[in-house]
Amino acid sequence: MSIVYAQLRCGVFGLRHAGRESLVRVRVDVTPDASSVRWEDVHGAARGVVYGLLSGQDEALAQALHDGGWRGKPLKPVGVAGPLFLGASRKRGVYSTSRDGSVWFGSPVPEIASVLVRALAAADELVWGATRLRVRGVAVDMDAVLPAGEGPVELETMTPVVLKHESWNLLPGDEHYLDRLQHNLAHKADVLGLPAPHGLRVLEAGPRRRFTVRGAPRIGARVRVAMEADGRFVNAIRSWGLGLDTIQGFGWVR
Repeated sequence: MSIVYAQLRCGVFGLRHAGRESLVRVRVDVTPDASSVRWEDVHGAARGVVYGLLSGQDEALAQALHDGGWRGKPLKPVGVAGPLFLGASRKRGVYSTSRDGSVWFGSPVPEIASVLVRALAAADELVWGATRLRVRGVAVDMDAVLPAGEGPVELETMTPVVLKHESWNLLPGDEHYLDRLQHNLAHKADVLGLPAPHGLRVLEAGPRRRFTVRGAPRIGARVRVAMEADGRFVNAIRSWGLGLDTIQGFGWVR
């Protein structure tokens, strides 16, 4: 396995010293052992992969996060996206793979992110449901870290954003969509001790997507949004994601 050790060491060092202002996203380059991934595994396997990585390095942290969330709040400040495959053939009803795959992980919390980095640096493969992903390389992306201070920003997701109002799944354009997304962002800002964004609006939305995760539907769409936000919060949300179920791979920011 080829690992960018210098980047990993730099990433862990930065986590220890940059605190809330750090942007920590980890890209894992992978090669699958199958020509497709089962649709139920695309998002359904993500949560188990994340907790498996965390528990392998810090079982107490993984258990505490699983059982109670973070800092007395039920939110799990972890994001993941994948597996994604460049050049994969398009077949109706099939989630095709290619040899050029990647999985992204992130967390805005240094204690969690550093454990993820260590776990991924030691991983030879990721067992993604019924598919095994051989790890070819790991790199910590800490580019484009924004300084503190409010300003306009646009964010685009590469996976669908999941939101709910009561028991209803919401899509961009629905009556409560902006309210629930704003509430989710404000809740995350509160957990992190950062200013909440404002002036949220949806600029563009992708098609409706439906996945089944642990026997229940997850419905959402990719979005491009604009808001006024503190740079530290933008860094955090790029390592976490928009909306609900980010630990299941939803709402990952491109």
